[in-house]
Amino acid sequence: MATEQDIRKALSAVKTPQGEGLDRSSYLQGVSVQEGKAYVTLQCAADEAKALEPLRAAAEKAVKAVSGIHAALVMLTAERPAGSGDSHAGHSHAGHSHAGHAHAGPRAQAATAKKLVPGVQRIIAVASGKGGVGKSTTAVNLALGFQAQGLKVGLLDADVYGPSLPRLLGLSGKPMMGEGRMLEPLQAFGLKVMSIGFLVEDNAAMIWRGPMVMSALQQMLREVNWGTLDVLVVDMPPGTGDAQLTMAQSVPLAGAVIVSTPQDLALIDARRGIAMFERVEVPILGLIENMSYFLCPHCGERADIFGHGGAMHEAEQQKVPYLGAVPLHIEIRERSDAGKPIVATAPDSPHAQIYKEMAARLWAQLDRSSGARSAPKIVMH
Repeated sequence: MATEQDIRKALSAVKTPQGEGLDRSSYLQGVSVQEGKAYVTLQCAADEAKALEPLRAAAEKAVKAVSGIHAALVMLTAERPAGSGDSHAGHSHAGHSHAGHAHAGPRAQAATAKKLVPGVQRIIAVASGKGGVGKSTTAVNLALGFQAQGLKVGLLDADVYGPSLPRLLGLSGKPMMGEGRMLEPLQAFGLKVMSIGFLVEDNAAMIWRGPMVMSALQQMLREVNWGTLDVLVVDMPPGTGDAQLTMAQSVPLAGAVIVSTPQDLALIDARRGIAMFERVEVPILGLIENMSYFLCPHCGERADIFGHGGAMHEAEQQKVPYLGAVPLHIEIRERSDAGKPIVATAPDSPHAQIYKEMAARLWAQLDRSSGARSAPKIVMH
């Protein structure tokens, strides 16, 4: 079976414009091998990106030729130089770290951020402090709720370690490469969708370090032909780590929606999520209580399995909008598992109406705002 050392040996035969082996070059940021699939991350300055595309292609060809490798993905991420107005949290330039510092004023940052996702008017993050609260199902149905209002909507799966959107939307296949080497998003129920799940096998374990995750996220944001969208919904991974900070720095988020279940343990984590977004100056658009109560499909009796009303109380305590409660119901689960989300396939059902009403409240908030915020300055202590 091929190893990381085998990949690096193959990359040593690929020469950079400076004449050195790619394995020893500063362009190489990460190598990962799992179950016969190789993932390589390259990074360069923004003004080098076009010229280095042949290097990326040569690296991918070399990696694919390694014995035991049957699939390879080589990603080239362009970073703007210090002073250009971009934030470089976690990246090293000119021998010292710029973690958490912005290099230009808000106006310059806003201009840079707009270029990251051309044509996208507003971006919202759907997040949770912990996993297992139904965040991805909520993100999908909120996106479809926006679409039900006549909006053009995209959906980005930012959960690199556990992508859910391919299953929830019944999507499979690989994105096609379009004009200017931009990936074409897949489409489902009228939504434009991108996920790392389209590029790896269902059972692949994504054993990636932070820099590779950040590189993949930035590529899925900036190197996808999203076209013209009124709103891009980002299904965030659970927690408050690299992905959340990358998203907060890379694009001018219009706001974040926090999903929680009613019980105290989930609400503790929801507080952490709210605190994190507030720390990076991303407004909280609202809190959703998912699995709020159980409705028996036979008798219609209601049972508060996880408690009830905890998220509403938490929203009041945190002084953030409360968007509503979604029940734990077998129809929502069955349609999600089948890749047929309820807002798309049962739009007149009472559960679909809940999601559509929440989407309408969210859009009313977004419509009152300018929709264009500068990328925040993140200061880590």
